[in-house]
This record gives sequence, structure tokens and C-alpha cells, in this order.
Amino acid sequence: MGLDLNGVRFLLYAQKLGVDFGQTATLGRQSLDLNKYELRKILKSYGYSGDTKQSGALITQNGGYAEAFLTYIGAKVIHSYDYSSYEGATHLHDMNTEISADLYNKYTVLLDGGSLEHIFNFPIAIKNCMEMLRTGGHFLGITPANNFMGHGLYQFSPELYYNIFTPQNGFKLMKIIAFEDKPSATWYLVKDPKEVKKRIQVVNRRPIYLLIIAQKTARASIFDTTPQQSDYVTAWNQDQRESNTESQNGLNRPQLAAWIKRNLPFFMVSMIKTIMIGAGFNRRYFEPFNPLSPLEWTKN
Repeated sequence: MGLDLNGVRFLLYAQKLGVDFGQTATLGRQSLDLNKYELRKILKSYGYSGDTKQSGALITQNGGYAEAFLTYIGAKVIHSYDYSSYEGATHLHDMNTEISADLYNKYTVLLDGGSLEHIFNFPIAIKNCMEMLRTGGHFLGITPANNFMGHGLYQFSPELYYNIFTPQNGFKLMKIIAFEDKPSATWYLVKDPKEVKKRIQVVNRRPIYLLIIAQKTARASIFDTTPQQSDYVTAWNQDQRESNTESQNGLNRPQLAAWIKRNLPFFMVSMIKTIMIGAGFNRRYFEPFNPLSPLEWTKN
């Protein structure tokens, strides 16, 4: 797990949004995967002073791990959680299993810098992350989307996180950002499928990462209601309304014909999308933005 150029930019952007790194927990011990010149340039772009020597020290001080950088942006306590001790994590725990109650409500930041995709029991692992945060604290995620087959056990879609970080689970999802894995990447705000009433899909040729910022707003019983994909929920509700109407009107339409009527438009649209969709980010669903703009730092 490591923070490259875009990972470091993400943490600095989160700080500008008001994220408090005072009590930070990370999934896995995070390394810094950039050089001192790159780090100095990024720090300056976010208004930090400092020279190349200082940037180099932030990278080398902990043997290439990110503790010095996290301290630099405000962390007073830094704990790392891992299955194994091979990278020197401060706490050993298998995130496939539930954490103990003494870790609840402990941290102001929980950073997943690229670990959740390697954990088989994702629902337990993400619930652990949510429980570990204090009210007012933030989950920060850097996670793979397109073109990461074989990297981990999973690739994730924006809708997953839109369905996890909900008021019912005690969270407010502040932003989901998508970008292609390259140093000069344009960042895109990802819209909520429920709002645009479409699946948020993209076909492209490069690996895509998602960046997630979610704030814990209240203590809640997490996942009392199982998340469901929004377009299926809409279809199920429509199906139920049609069934109720048919029952009230005494209709007796053959089941096959009813199934075709409900599903043929969906299959036709899917085929058209498969044929016609182009590479890159559709502006209907992805809004480009500049994370260095002070105007963006006030949009919470």
C-alpha cells in the first residue's frame, strides 16, 4: 500500500476540506511512492512552504513510510492495521473479522490507501472502518475501479460507496472522485446513480482509481438494511406497482409476455451502450474539477 502523486494530492485536498488527521488509522502501513521533487511541488501547490531537503526528509524519515508526512499534515497519533507484521504495522488484526469494541469511535481519520480490495470479507472490513471512526471523523479511500483485474480480489464501483455511506448508516458521503492512473490526471466528481437515474459506467484503456471522502455524522446500527443497487430497486418497485395494478384490474397476462415487456428495454439499452459507449469519462456522470482551487475547498 502506498501513496503516489495522486494519493498525496488527495490527502492534502482532504485537509483543505477540513478533514482532521489528529487521530489517524490506516489499513496497512502506507509508503510514500514519489520522489522529493514531486512531493515539494505538490506541497507548494497546496500552499505549504518548504524546500527539497525537507520533502526528502518526509520521505526518508521512516524508511519510506508515510508517518512523517501524516504528522506534517496534522496527525498526532498514527496507527496502522494489518494481517501480518511484515511491514511493521502497529496493530495486527485480520479485517475479515470484526474488531473489538474498544476500537469503536477511536479515530478522526480512517485511511484505506489500497487495502480493502485485498480483503475477502469486504462487508465486515468496511463496517470495521466505519465503527472505528469518531462522530465527525472521516473515511478516506483510494481504491481501484476499471482495469485492475488481478491486482486484488475486487474492483469497486462508485455505487457501492454511495450505498454504504448513507444517513441510515450514520454517514454523509462528501465526494467520490475518479481519475486515470497517471501523474497529470484530471480528477472528476462522480455523480450519484440515484440522482441521474443511470448506472455510472465508463469504458477506457487505463486503470481508474476512485477517491472517497465520507464523514461520520452519527452513531448508527450499520447495515441494518442491506445495500441494493439503485436501478434494480427502481425496477423492483415498478414491477410491484405493475403487479398491484394487474391484480386490481383483474388482468391475467401471460408471465412470459410480462417478463419481456419489463426487461426488453433494459437489454436493448445495455446492448446500445455496449456498442456505442466511447472511451473516457461521460460528462453526464463525471464532472471535471480542479482540486487546487480554493473555491473547491469550501464545497462540502
